[in-house]
Amino acid sequence: MQITYRTALLMALLAAPLGLNAQTATDETAPQAAEEPAPAIAPAPDDLSLGEEAIPEPYIKQEFGDWKLQCLRDPNLAETAEPANEPCQLFQVLQDDQGTNVAEVTIFPLADGGKAVAGANILVPLETLLSAQLTIQIDNGNARRYPYSFCSPIGCFARVGFTNEDIAAMKKGAQAKVLLRPAPAPDEVVTLDMSLAGFTAGFDSLSLK
Repeated sequence: MQITYRTALLMALLAAPLGLNAQTATDETAPQAAEEPAPAIAPAPDDLSLGEEAIPEPYIKQEFGDWKLQCLRDPNLAETAEPANEPCQLFQVLQDDQGTNVAEVTIFPLADGGKAVAGANILVPLETLLSAQLTIQIDNGNARRYPYSFCSPIGCFARVGFTNEDIAAMKKGAQAKVLLRPAPAPDEVVTLDMSLAGFTAGFDSLSLK
């Protein structure tokens, strides 16, 4: 811009002796003022994020045989920090004979005071015959049947309570079976193996929290 201005000034000085109006020459050749930048447009209030509350995130903290220790990390703590009372539960995915994931089991201890010393949430597919209920058998022991509690878009849940005797049998056992019936084929029984390898160490780690 400095070069253009000097050029315009030189043209005005050369035109003066010829009777030309220097002011006119300067006006015609002087550069225009640089355009000012457009002012920033403030975003609409609806376009601004107000944030949301950070919720605990599940992660696998440790493994015990065929069980995983699934805990909820406090989003207010750094990942390297060791939480004092981090809620945890045992977790295992149950597969059918073809290796397809069919059900999920989470087991957690309960506070003293009731017959059930531990609870479990067992997630099964939506197309499960709910009236047939869910059956669990530990090794060769007596099978027990449990009702389904509710369904959500991801599947149906049975909320199960385990007594001291149940937990003792699972600690001594090698394998349990979870049986359910599919709604499209009510005469068919789907048997899922639930390994008990590592259950004792995993459950005892929960009891210490």
